[in-house]
Amino acid sequence: MAISVPSFAKINLGLRIGALRPDGFHELRTVYQTIALHDTVRVSVERGSGIEIRCADPRVPKDSTNTCFRIVERALHALKARGRVVIEMEKRLPVLGGLGGASGNAVTTLVALELALKKKLSGPEKLRIAAEVGSDLPLFLVGGTVLGVGRGEEVYPLRDLPATPCVVATPEIAVSTPKAFGDWDRLSSTGSGEFAEQSSAWTGEGARPHAGIASTGRVRDPKLTPPAASDRMNLCSREISAWLLAGPGNIGRRRSGVSTRGGGRAETLQLDLVRTGIENDFEKVVFPQYPELRKVKSVLERAGAQYASLSGSGSAIYGLFASREKAAAAAKKLIQAGIPAVATSTLTRRQYWKRLQVSD
Repeated sequence: MAISVPSFAKINLGLRIGALRPDGFHELRTVYQTIALHDTVRVSVERGSGIEIRCADPRVPKDSTNTCFRIVERALHALKARGRVVIEMEKRLPVLGGLGGASGNAVTTLVALELALKKKLSGPEKLRIAAEVGSDLPLFLVGGTVLGVGRGEEVYPLRDLPATPCVVATPEIAVSTPKAFGDWDRLSSTGSGEFAEQSSAWTGEGARPHAGIASTGRVRDPKLTPPAASDRMNLCSREISAWLLAGPGNIGRRRSGVSTRGGGRAETLQLDLVRTGIENDFEKVVFPQYPELRKVKSVLERAGAQYASLSGSGSAIYGLFASREKAAAAAKKLIQAGIPAVATSTLTRRQYWKRLQVSD
C-alpha cells in the first residue's frame, strides 16, 4: 500500500551568519517558519530490495545523492526492516529555491516509510538520522515556528506565531548556496564597521532542544570571517530573547517599542518580531548579483507586506500580510509582472502535524 504525505515548505524569518566554527561551518541563527505550500511524497514498500525514486522533474536526483534516498537507507537499518522502497515525488516547490524542499521531502519520506512499515522510530532516533543526512531536516521534525542555532544542529520549538497570510514569489533564478556563502566571506573580510553592525544572530531561552545538523555554510578558509561576528551574534541574542520573554503572562508590557494593549496577540507577536530588526544576511550578497530579486521584495513591500525577505539563500522571496485579501492582491501584482507567485499561509505546529495526519 502506498502512503501519500504532503511535504511542506519553510521560510526563514531572518537568517544571520556568524563566525566560522572549528568544524568549518559558519555559526548560524534563524527562525524557521513552516508554510502551507507543499510537494507530495508517496512511499510504498514492496517485495525485494533497493530504493527507487520517481519524479518527473529532471532536476531532482534519482540516485543516492537524493536526501530521500539517504534517509530511507538509514531508517531501514535502524528499523531492522527489509523491502524495496519506492518513493514518488510530485514537485510543486522550486528546486534550490530556499524553501527547504529537499529537506522537507526527506522528512516526509521518513514519516511515510514508518506508516508503510507500521513501525516507528523514537523521536531522538529520527532526529539522529535527520542529523546524519544533514541540511535543515530537523526543523521539519518540529514544525511551526522553530529557532535554529549553532550551525543548524540544534532546533528549538518556539511559541508559535499565529497562522499568517503569506505570499511566496519564486523567480526562475538558481542561487548557489555555497557561492552565496563565499560571497558573504569576501564581503565580511573587509571588516567594515557598517557591515559589522548589520550582521547579528539569535539564541533562544526556555525552549526544548532538538538535535539536528546543517550541511550548508561550510567554507575552506577560516581567515575570512572577522572576530566581530561573535559580538554581532550576542547583540541579536539579546534582542530575540527580549521578544521570547514576552509570553502570555507579560501581556501589556512594552518590548521593542510596542505595547500589546490595544492590539490582538496575533498581531503583536508578529510585529514585535519584525521590529527587532530581523534580516536575512544573504540579501547583502544575493541582491547585488540579482537586482531583480530586490525588485520583487520591493513589490511586496509596496503592496502592504508587514515583512518581506529572501528565504534562505533564495531565490524565493516572501511577504507576510495582515489579511488574505491583501496577500491575494500582492500575488496578482507579481503574476501580472511575469513573476510566479502564490498566496498561502504560515502553519502553526498544530496545523503542521494535523495536515501530516500524524501525531507529534
